Amino acid sequence: MKFIKNLIQKIKEFPFKTKVWYSIWSVINVSIFLLYIFGAGANVITALLFLLMWQGAVTFYYYYRYNLKQGKKWGEWVDAIMFAVLAATFIRSLFIEAYQIPTPSMEKSLLVGDFLFVSKVNYGARLPMTPLSVPFAHQTLPVIGMKAYSNALKLPYFRLPGFQKIKNMDVVVFNYPFELENPVDKKTNYIKRCIGIPGDNLKIVNGNIFINGKHVKDPIKREYSYKITTEGGTGFNKKLLDKLDITDKDPISGIYWMTDKTRDEISKETNVTRIDTLLEKPEFPGQTYPHWQGISWSRDNFGPIYVPKKGEKVPMNEKNFWMYKLVIESYEHAGKLEQTGEGFTLNGNIIKDYTFKMNYYFMMGDNRHNSEDSRFWGFVPEDHIVGKALFIWLSLKSDITRINKMDGSVEENRKMKGIRWNRIFKGIK
Repeated sequence: MKFIKNLIQKIKEFPFKTKVWYSIWSVINVSIFLLYIFGAGANVITALLFLLMWQGAVTFYYYYRYNLKQGKKWGEWVDAIMFAVLAATFIRSLFIEAYQIPTPSMEKSLLVGDFLFVSKVNYGARLPMTPLSVPFAHQTLPVIGMKAYSNALKLPYFRLPGFQKIKNMDVVVFNYPFELENPVDKKTNYIKRCIGIPGDNLKIVNGNIFINGKHVKDPIKREYSYKITTEGGTGFNKKLLDKLDITDKDPISGIYWMTDKTRDEISKETNVTRIDTLLEKPEFPGQTYPHWQGISWSRDNFGPIYVPKKGEKVPMNEKNFWMYKLVIESYEHAGKLEQTGEGFTLNGNIIKDYTFKMNYYFMMGDNRHNSEDSRFWGFVPEDHIVGKALFIWLSLKSDITRINKMDGSVEENRKMKGIRWNRIFKGIK
């Protein structure tokens, strides 16, 4: 009690401006506490621990700033670091966060080496669900590789109001849903284009996307893979490939990942005799989501499939059993869904239909033939949405070459080649 009394007295001695900032932090913390309790239905003890953790961090910072750092040579450095950690954690959680493009799944709309800012406020910031984590780390700590978070304190999903809803063709950052071993907000970050929103009926026919029966125009820089046949099997010189910005390629097999514009340009080369689009026909059951033997779909011929919408009801039949089993059991945590001789049961109770508790989204990469997306692992739940990709703040040029090895594996070589100045501060469409 004596310590608390002394602490309160020290807080009263803060300068006026400091008291104002301390009060602002306190109001924010209490507001978030109330949102968890009344908005998300969090356990009071759990939400209170989160409040005490953040309030304690803020209090210690200001207490240190005005009572402990005086006369210490390293005082200013510690002060700056503590403020940076507090402010950056708050900003990254509720406003904006940096993100790097690690794979070519969105080329040529987004390139490997692009560094983006992702807005949390457009769709509404998701409050922390796994708050006990190391600042600026996601899953593991750099160098040592240890886990960067603890499951000791878990909070339910709650999202603040946003400026807009996710629309068809938005570029969205989200947590990879199929990574079931990690908490939702600590799953790997993915970036794709939202093709289907809640309530949509989606179908892909020979690469063409249809939403609710209407053909959807592809992004201008959408890529397909093409097999290029040349006279005598000759290849292309490096200058030409650089000029056409063909970075995703397998020269030995003659397969190149290109936009329609690039395909038209390279077709003018005198040694090119034929270009074939490598559209994939359904070859065997279960090769795509939901990986059920009763469906034969492929990456370019997929669906029809219904994108779940909160509050909507679907009849429970064999197709929907396989289509939504992962959703019901792993994302909505509704219990065990089983097929029996009497029909379909949820937690042992026979059901004729199921009503979805959340909205879901269907995501695809613009590099349609080199993207692991919803066609292979299914829907993205709304609680996995991180934010909207806004603009590129840095872009480092890279070159990718794929080599098919004798054992069937693919070796990928990447080389960084400088800065793409023309992409800096470019908006994302």
